Amino acid sequence: MEEKNVFMLKAIELSIKSAETIGGPFGCVIVKDNKIISEGSNKVTSTNDPTAHGEIVAIREACLKLNTFNLSGCELYSTCEPCPMCLSAIYWSHIDRVFYANTRDDAKNIDFDDTFIYSEINKKIEDRKIKMIQMHRDEALKAFKIWDEKTDKIKY
Repeated sequence: MEEKNVFMLKAIELSIKSAETIGGPFGCVIVKDNKIISEGSNKVTSTNDPTAHGEIVAIREACLKLNTFNLSGCELYSTCEPCPMCLSAIYWSHIDRVFYANTRDDAKNIDFDDTFIYSEINKKIEDRKIKMIQMHRDEALKAFKIWDEKTDKIKY
């Protein structure tokens, strides 16, 4: 458990450095075989990228370093409970375990409130704030059919 403390403290160090500069107060490290393989801090405002949360930055770096999209065997240490976007990326990347420090309520208390997004996910498409309009489904299904019938596809 001692090394897990070291990993979380490194993520916290990254979050403090980010908060003291131009980033948001979030940090993350990804660990494989008890070694940090990637680090991330919030770079939303410094890169003008709304997806550049600490977890996403760390996942991208880990995938590049390991040359894979599948991070099975890895653990993620985040200074905050992952937001819906980051949580989805964690599932898609097959990370084994997540350790976090602050809660979503702690984040809400400093104006990082994901409550609205969580509520939108559960709504019917037609009831969401952002209008979603389906079009050209029949044409788009062609790619799905090709994928479904493909014998050499790489599943993820």
